[in-house]
Amino acid sequence: MISTRFTETFGIEHPIVQGGMQWIGRAELVSAVANAGALGFLTGLTQPTPEALLTEIARCREMTDKPFGVNLTFLPALVPPPYDEYRQAIIESGVKIVETAGNNPDRHIAEFNRHGIKVIHKCTSIRHAKKAESLGAAAISIDGFECAGHPGEEDIPGLILIPTTADVIKIPMIASGGFGDARGLVAALALGADGINMGTRFMATVEAPIHPKIKQQIVANDEKATQLIFRTLRNTNRVAKNSVSEEVVAIEKAGNATIHDLKHLVSGQRGRVVYQEGNIEHGIWTAGMVQGLIHDVPTVQELVHRIVSEAEGLIHQRLGQLTRVKEKV
Repeated sequence: MISTRFTETFGIEHPIVQGGMQWIGRAELVSAVANAGALGFLTGLTQPTPEALLTEIARCREMTDKPFGVNLTFLPALVPPPYDEYRQAIIESGVKIVETAGNNPDRHIAEFNRHGIKVIHKCTSIRHAKKAESLGAAAISIDGFECAGHPGEEDIPGLILIPTTADVIKIPMIASGGFGDARGLVAALALGADGINMGTRFMATVEAPIHPKIKQQIVANDEKATQLIFRTLRNTNRVAKNSVSEEVVAIEKAGNATIHDLKHLVSGQRGRVVYQEGNIEHGIWTAGMVQGLIHDVPTVQELVHRIVSEAEGLIHQRLGQLTRVKEKV
């Protein structure tokens, strides 16, 4: 077993997290992650209303008696969701772990902490990590440039961002972006993280509530099959490369594009159809560079067990052998 500050703080068995993913973070996946001994997050805004979120939390509790959390993401939106109402639903549900992401979480962290809820804040830079720590976050997730979704605007890859962040914060930290196997877990621990966050890798599991064609496309894709959109809007988003993402980038390159010029292409509802029907060209859908490391669609239990057992082997066998060789020299 690999025990870290993160596993001890959040009462889980393995230092592996399935963070929030729009349209994907549902009870089927989250409960499977929890039952495997890792930490999963329902995606709050996947549910159409705060009341629906309460129902989904209850449904997840019927599938697992182990810890799980809820993600609440604050991003620019044409019609902003009622964040305060979602936050209140989470508090009323009795969930004790929340993942926040996006804009300044100050008042949300304060309110969650007031109710004894531990917050993990997703960050894309050292300054965001230090700010989250100062606001009372129990842990942070540091997202390198490789990650799916929003990698920030500074383009710092995990190999640099993880250790430089670990050097300046005191709370537990999980590493995100490019993680999908045991080698990544061992590397993250060596770089100073207390665990890893995986999104795309958990999409390609049996329990992920998305169409099998999407899972197989992730397996077929390589590390080059992503695209950065919204760069000109300074709201960069890494997505799976398809005809729609190509069109978005072309419009941006033409100059002076606004979100209103792009909204017909990037509608969340179009992305939802991709996941539901398996039509990979229907809209924007999220995936990271880690696709190059994904070669199968196991159950969540199989995936988590594989990563942890192989990581233990790497730590005790391969790295141990290298150390002994060094000593002999």
